[in-house]
Amino acid sequence: MERIPGSGPVILAGNHVTFIDSLFLALLVKRQVFFIGKDEYVTGKGLKGRLMAWFFGASGMIPVDRDGGHGGVAALMTGRRVLDEGNIFAIYPEGTRSPDGRLYRGRTGVARLALMTGAPVVPFAMVGTDKVQPSGKGLPRIAPVTVRFGEQLDFSRYEGMDRDRYVLRAVTDEVMSTG
Repeated sequence: MERIPGSGPVILAGNHVTFIDSLFLALLVKRQVFFIGKDEYVTGKGLKGRLMAWFFGASGMIPVDRDGGHGGVAALMTGRRVLDEGNIFAIYPEGTRSPDGRLYRGRTGVARLALMTGAPVVPFAMVGTDKVQPSGKGLPRIAPVTVRFGEQLDFSRYEGMDRDRYVLRAVTDEVMSTG
């Protein structure tokens, strides 16, 4: 936990295995953690829809419409706004939940955010959340969960290079290999 700065913008970048990963992260980190989620989580009707909207909003989720070709851009701009306000933004570089628990190649969104904002990246690895909420199961179970935070990564050496695809790939690969 001491690897997460007490103030200022920071990107938390980690693996994503189950639906509840973001909830565990929000409960562990002392500062408010913001992350994006499907807008369908907060657009439901009736009491259940209102409860879900309240719960996800309170846990730091910012709804983003990921349909169409602009979902990734909307997610990055949301992350940039959160970071520009000096907050913590959590991102899963793989872009979606891992279907089998293995770590896959990261997408370059984490690198774009780090280079656009100058925010440091703290990689993390979550282990055990798949036992708490196995795929296809509704209710969570009690099981041990471990979250490991890596050393803070500073990519200021690449300032102004946020459009260079080779730099974006190198930064992303470094984040993915240190979580």
